[in-house]
Amino acid sequence: MHLLAAILIALVLTGTLPLIAGCYQFALAGLHGFRSRCTPAGEFYPNVAIVIPAWNEALVIERTVDQLARLEYPHDRLRIYVVDDASTDETPALLRAKAAQHPGLVFHLRREQGGEGKAHTINHGLRVIQAEGWYEAVLVIDADVIFTTDSLRRMTRNFADPEIGAVMGYIKEGSRPANWMKRFVGYEYVTAQAGARRAQNVLGAQACLAGGAQLLRRESLEAIGGAINTETLAEDTVTTITVQLAGMRVVFEPHAIVWAEEPGDVLGLWKQRVRWGRGNVQVTLRFRHVWLRRESGPLGGIGFGLIWFSVFLMPVFMLTSSASLLALYFVDRTLAQEVFKALWAITLVTYLFVTLSAFALDRDSARRVWREGLLFPGAISLLIIAYAVYPPLFDRYAADGLRDLGIDPHAGLSQAIQLFTYVWLSASMLAAWLIKQLDKSGHLRFLVAPLLYLVGFGPLLCAVQTAAYVKELQGKEMRWEKTEKTGTVGDLA
Repeated sequence: MHLLAAILIALVLTGTLPLIAGCYQFALAGLHGFRSRCTPAGEFYPNVAIVIPAWNEALVIERTVDQLARLEYPHDRLRIYVVDDASTDETPALLRAKAAQHPGLVFHLRREQGGEGKAHTINHGLRVIQAEGWYEAVLVIDADVIFTTDSLRRMTRNFADPEIGAVMGYIKEGSRPANWMKRFVGYEYVTAQAGARRAQNVLGAQACLAGGAQLLRRESLEAIGGAINTETLAEDTVTTITVQLAGMRVVFEPHAIVWAEEPGDVLGLWKQRVRWGRGNVQVTLRFRHVWLRRESGPLGGIGFGLIWFSVFLMPVFMLTSSASLLALYFVDRTLAQEVFKALWAITLVTYLFVTLSAFALDRDSARRVWREGLLFPGAISLLIIAYAVYPPLFDRYAADGLRDLGIDPHAGLSQAIQLFTYVWLSASMLAAWLIKQLDKSGHLRFLVAPLLYLVGFGPLLCAVQTAAYVKELQGKEMRWEKTEKTGTVGDLA
């Protein structure tokens, strides 16, 4: 019985691994300023060919091209290639006009037979620039992103270090006005980029070149075969890992700000993130010979493995933790209560550390998304934290409140509430999926936002990853289902 209890306790505490990994990343991010001083910061201006895959982007493509034309970068060292993937809207006409407006700078590449996907579209552009032989670096971006005027030169200056083979910018959610969903994404990007990618700079291993702002040195592109992988839904991640396995460093440039428009509702986010999640499953399997192997260099390190698998396996950790806590409840209720308190006490400490660290790293974003940052785990989880840390608060006041409502707080009700708190880590994913179903139904959609604040954005991401597992196991067709863009990025450049 003691052995069983010990095993269950260990399994319950696996639910804290993603939280501990988050703290680990932000602790490393605190070292980033020291580490970055070792990187050359002088100006460096290689010939850069910008490749933009575009399909039906009439609402956003003009502004994207115009902003690129205003970059603080020598125009004789810059060319912009927009690869039109058989668009059926006004995109071709708009691009022809832009090419005429900026001769020698903007080039419209038309694919009459499109629909193969983003990676194939990018590769069409790469074949053109490789045939010309002019470029020294290639910047692959999305059709809707807005580069701040100094962002490209901040990225290219890293190439003064010959060991650096690729650079990514800091993509931020830039919709104005931003609704509740976009603000959640805005906070998530602070943690996933400003925090996580700074940490990965310190480790010397990056997980993913952001698809909307990835700069590759020519030698890096040639080292991976001169083309983008077309066999997965995560071509940007495959590129990132293969460049590093080829012996070159990939770095995050936090001062190169790039604004993007992200999904504004649960359905849009779900479609986008399931695609990303499936891509991560494919990448994890594709590079299984790399993980936790010393000969793989920093990518095979324990620190990087903790970061990668804490995200990739987060739904598994949550399900295991809840199931084990429930099992422990039927083995030893007193012990289960103590482990429950420990689980949520660790959650409180890590939540405070990550949230406050994220706000400190990007104070501009914090002013806009502080509510979403505080409620990222959901109001219900915050109440459970309060209950676990200080039970008398609920035992005293909650019981009085129930009596005022005419409800007898008898032992059966208390037990039911306790069991609910024990399984919430798993139940929250189910609740997030039900919110997605509510959004999909079109009925009572006004409830979607308040319900998400209750359940949390974190559980929604875990539910998405679970859906990605399922779709990949089912072998669903891989399709480039681009996120719909409406051109809502504000005047932020």
